[in-house]
Amino acid sequence: MTEAIFWGGVLRVAQSVSQAAPFILTGFIIAAVFRRWLGPQSVRKLFGEGTWRSLPQAWALGMLLPVCSLGVIPVMREMKRAGLRGGTILAFGLTAPLFNPLSVLYGLTLSEPFTIFAFSICSLAVVTCIGLLFDWAFPAAVVQEDAEESVPYGIKRILSVFVSMGKEFWSYSTVYILIGLSGIVFLNVILPKASFQTSVNGGDLWAPILMTCVAIPAYATPMLAMSQLGTMFQHGNSVGAAFALLILGAGLNFGIIVWMVIAYGWKKSVCWMVVLLGVVLGLGYGLEKPLYPTDIDPADHSHAFDVYCCPFSVDQSHLPAAVWQKLEDDIRPEETFGLISLFVIATSGLIFLTLDRRFNLEKWLTSSPEVTDEKSCSMDVVLPNWVLAAAAIIGLVVVSVAMCFAYYPTPEECLEEIFIVKGEVLSAARSGHDSHAMHWIPVWEDWNRRLQVGVYLREFELSDYHRMKARVVADYIELLEHAIEDDDREEVQHFTTLLARAHSRMVRAFKN
Repeated sequence: MTEAIFWGGVLRVAQSVSQAAPFILTGFIIAAVFRRWLGPQSVRKLFGEGTWRSLPQAWALGMLLPVCSLGVIPVMREMKRAGLRGGTILAFGLTAPLFNPLSVLYGLTLSEPFTIFAFSICSLAVVTCIGLLFDWAFPAAVVQEDAEESVPYGIKRILSVFVSMGKEFWSYSTVYILIGLSGIVFLNVILPKASFQTSVNGGDLWAPILMTCVAIPAYATPMLAMSQLGTMFQHGNSVGAAFALLILGAGLNFGIIVWMVIAYGWKKSVCWMVVLLGVVLGLGYGLEKPLYPTDIDPADHSHAFDVYCCPFSVDQSHLPAAVWQKLEDDIRPEETFGLISLFVIATSGLIFLTLDRRFNLEKWLTSSPEVTDEKSCSMDVVLPNWVLAAAAIIGLVVVSVAMCFAYYPTPEECLEEIFIVKGEVLSAARSGHDSHAMHWIPVWEDWNRRLQVGVYLREFELSDYHRMKARVVADYIELLEHAIEDDDREEVQHFTTLLARAHSRMVRAFKN
């Protein structure tokens, strides 16, 4: 029991760190750009501080920037340093992890587009109401720290951002990120393997409350939360629980809560949390009937929430090898890039901190270079800091949109990948290699979804006919998974045949 919990915690933390790495990297970049290129005054102007549009503006910026609930922590700390009000900071911090171009496109094919639109509007209502109440109840004067000396244009201005990122890594931001990861360890301890499969079925009045209790300590990237959201709609789970999972599971964690308590005091933090939970649960129960899908057969359980439970059973052996194999199978190329980038930033930060003991790095960065060639200097185009900052932020959004086309390839490429995965699943299932089949089943489900998003991304629509063909395949994949879990060989042979036929019909539909 203890060994399963220990290695389960190791696996869950490693998975969360790898999934969060690209988003944490983005958070450090945004915080450094705010600090070095924009400065406190421009950051306040960017968020419309002191105007009626500050909260909607924070919501809109949060919708565009690709960060998660861990990556948003350094950005929130920099916003507070710039002198923004608490309501604006919390509105941005709660919205930014929920949506980005990649996850919104993913969600548009997981359920009806109106559902995603309704959830987006409700998230705006949540952050606006809570932000207004927070600023009205606690109208304390905002303390603004002194702006750092400006860095002269040239290579030093670029280097200053990298220096800021390295130093920020070795600040309290990383401490809060680690605290945020502790929530997934907590769930690993209290939730045994597959213990949450039947807890949030549709019609259960306790489902939103139960999901709230799990979502607060959980960590979910925007993509994971959106995929779980779609799975809940496909299985007929509680709509209120789905809304709680999106707002609290993707937007909140223990690290943000601890930062709030330290930054604003426990009284303000408790009041904010009470209002947040009240608004989320109120909207969740209000959305239950209007958004509940009527064209599906409710399932009695779902595997979508297994990632919040302990991944290993008590009698499972060879756990270290299982952890390593799972990580090798799950880590994506973009996650590997994020992990390597964070390692480089951490190493550079240590070097910068060591240099500060013997050499005044900050003084060197802010010192003006001597002019040696007036003619060459007169040919330089000097861009204001706000132009560079705007280019960096817009660039992050553009990269996020471009990644949509890379992550969701053309239908032809998706069908080629699905053909390979199909062979792995069906051959392993028919020959009794259950572990091999169970490894490839989630891969098939993922490519089945990416096929639909790829079509939607390029055609701006996905017909009900194509959606239904893909849904039939997804249903048979799940039925095959259940048959393998039950070790019913007759059912396995039956569903592999039906799945192969459904796949052939889907291929013809998408090709024609």
